[in-house]
Amino acid sequence: MKFSFVKSSLITLVTLLATNQFAMAQERVVALVDDHMIMESQVKRHMNRHSNHQKALEATIDDYLIQKAVKDSGVHIEYQQVNQVIENIIAQNGITYGQLLDALDYQGISFTDYAQKISDQMLMDQVRQVTIGKSVKVDPKDVQALAKQMLEKAKTKGSLKNATAKQYRISHILIKTNPILNDAQAKQKLMDLKAKINAGSITFEKAAEENSLDYISAADGGDLGWNFPDVYDPRFAKRIKSSKLGVISAPFQSKFGWHILKVTDTRQKDTTKEVYLQKAYRQLFEKQAREYSKDWVKALRKNARIEYISDK
Repeated sequence: MKFSFVKSSLITLVTLLATNQFAMAQERVVALVDDHMIMESQVKRHMNRHSNHQKALEATIDDYLIQKAVKDSGVHIEYQQVNQVIENIIAQNGITYGQLLDALDYQGISFTDYAQKISDQMLMDQVRQVTIGKSVKVDPKDVQALAKQMLEKAKTKGSLKNATAKQYRISHILIKTNPILNDAQAKQKLMDLKAKINAGSITFEKAAEENSLDYISAADGGDLGWNFPDVYDPRFAKRIKSSKLGVISAPFQSKFGWHILKVTDTRQKDTTKEVYLQKAYRQLFEKQAREYSKDWVKALRKNARIEYISDK
């Protein structure tokens, strides 16, 4: 009897070990997604919803990419946002809050689950938009080609309207703060330089050469050449637009340091080509964005490194 029990136990143990060994043999890495391992057991869980192994594998990869995108996005949906959506639904359907609860109860859905589904959908929508924005990559050559095509078409139709914008020629002097020169001292130094220039004891060009810490323009007497204001730091651009021709500005601060500047000349520049380049870029960007929005998982896949592991 004792021998029979031992024999039975050994058979059971051998069977269990064999089963475990079989399971281990079946478990393997079938794909790598950005170095993350996709396991055969994960794929098998999708087999009920998909007709073959490859489709199940692709679905497993898609699920991982979506979960990763949600986690990486840092997007968080607040309760107030969900509540606002629910209020909009109630208003659009012309029902009361109580009628909404009755409708949910009739369908066997709790209000908590309903609100969670809305929150999840809002989360996915926001993550989708972020993903699409990162995935759209417009080739500059395509922009140039389309802009040229659009420009020629406008000329042929006689609908071309030339665009112009004001350009400024600027000179400036830059002083940066350091451990022994604070903001107040930098500002005062520029005020002293401005006073000397206005008094005629030194030229703007000479003052820039000797004092400006923008070494490239300093070599040209502070001259920055011709440019549109918007290419500069916003505070620098604002000062350009508010300055009178030939008048040295008061000291002001940008992200680069403290400045005084002088507008030495202005002109109207034909920007027709730039306008059509912007139109072409926007058109190509929006086209790609529409394509990705149809299946945003494609956008996730485009940014992922996927490697399939063969069992052969």
